[in-house]
Amino acid sequence: MTLSKKWQQLIFCGFLGALSFLVPPPGDLAPAGWHVFGVFAATIVGLILKPLPMGVMALLGMVSLCLTRTLTLKEALSGFSIPTIWLVVVAFFISRGIVKTGLGERIAYLFVERFGKKPLFLAYSLVASDLVIAPAMPSNTARAGGILAPIVQSLNTTFGSDPKQGTQNKLGNFLVPVVFQCDVVISAVFLTSMAANPMAVSFASDLLGVNMTWGGWLAASCVPAVISLVLFPLVIYKMNPPELKETPEAPALARQKLDAMGPLKREEKAMAVIFVLLIGLWAGGRYIGLSETLTALLGLCLLLLANVLTWDDIKSEKAAWDTLIWFAILVMMAGFLNTKGMIPWFSKEMSALVAGDNGLVAMAILAVVYFYSHYLFASSTAHVSAMYAAFLSVMASAGAPSTMAAYVLAWFSSLFGCLTHYGSGPAPIFFGAGYVTQNRWWQIGFVLSLLSILIWGGIGCLWGKVLGMW
Repeated sequence: MTLSKKWQQLIFCGFLGALSFLVPPPGDLAPAGWHVFGVFAATIVGLILKPLPMGVMALLGMVSLCLTRTLTLKEALSGFSIPTIWLVVVAFFISRGIVKTGLGERIAYLFVERFGKKPLFLAYSLVASDLVIAPAMPSNTARAGGILAPIVQSLNTTFGSDPKQGTQNKLGNFLVPVVFQCDVVISAVFLTSMAANPMAVSFASDLLGVNMTWGGWLAASCVPAVISLVLFPLVIYKMNPPELKETPEAPALARQKLDAMGPLKREEKAMAVIFVLLIGLWAGGRYIGLSETLTALLGLCLLLLANVLTWDDIKSEKAAWDTLIWFAILVMMAGFLNTKGMIPWFSKEMSALVAGDNGLVAMAILAVVYFYSHYLFASSTAHVSAMYAAFLSVMASAGAPSTMAAYVLAWFSSLFGCLTHYGSGPAPIFFGAGYVTQNRWWQIGFVLSLLSILIWGGIGCLWGKVLGMW
């Protein structure tokens, strides 16, 4: 009897996890740390192979740690009490309000109506709308794939740009990669614009005591973000120029869509007011004793009281509850890799490889390795879970400035999504439209990866110096 591919992959993951219980730990590493690493590694491989959904693989890993008595049940469930995790979950609920009310779509069409007369301006208008709604939408897949991708497709169709008819170069060959690549950048701009960002915040706090606030993140990212969002559409315009040089119908199409939507509804107005309030409190709430997570919970309560969202909306938000499960478990595992000794041991061993190097040089080398290792991953979350904490710890051991290293790796944890057509949630959606070949997609991604490293790793660090981060 031949086992299905799913069971072959599950057995492989189980064997990988069991190895740490069969093979003695290396050096002076404590057995508990070795065992947690084995189960964690098996879980990450499971997230990459995907024989089962992410939440199921994470649950299997958590239960394995309990059954082997590596962790107590209380320890295994400790991840669900971490405030940062609930920030992401509640942000999913808030983003549902933006989609449900149509506010996100309205914002995008307003930008198109105002600035969409040329392909380049049209691209910038879509990027601007993405930037506006990003702070309250931690799913870049929902933001880019759910709101912007249909608008991009509608615009391409309007201008007769269709890969099935061989006319993809009219507009779509330019517009599709611009919206995707700039969404990757926007995912690095706000702490709440990508689900894995709060994971990096939690790791940096637990490992090195680095406190990365919502406002602090934005202050650090704003300069490299502006440079990237201005430059990237120009670079793609040069690499993949559209045949159309004018798009005069775009504003009319946007106006048609806005007319169909009608005037602002009461729910949209309430969503807009609460959204602005959230941004303000996320930026400065700590000065009045409101943490980012408490602010998000307050915003959710206001949306429920204003009837923008109902309790049924909350219960049916599957992405939020799914994220809660796998996110909490992965953060818990990564935390115990540290407390059980695996990451300190790994840092000590790896720091010997960069011994004698300048701390900034070591940080640059390790950051580049971290960035391009994303070619091996089909999930940003899996990559961050597997490598962020370890690389940050090694950077700190090598003498790199802790706060700056934490931000660089956190930024790269979004930016490396530019590389491939499978490396982030929105990538398959935009690539699957067929406007850009795989070779061209990778070429654009590689060029922009070099620019991202220079802008965020170079100028971003210089800006961090101005802010006193190192």
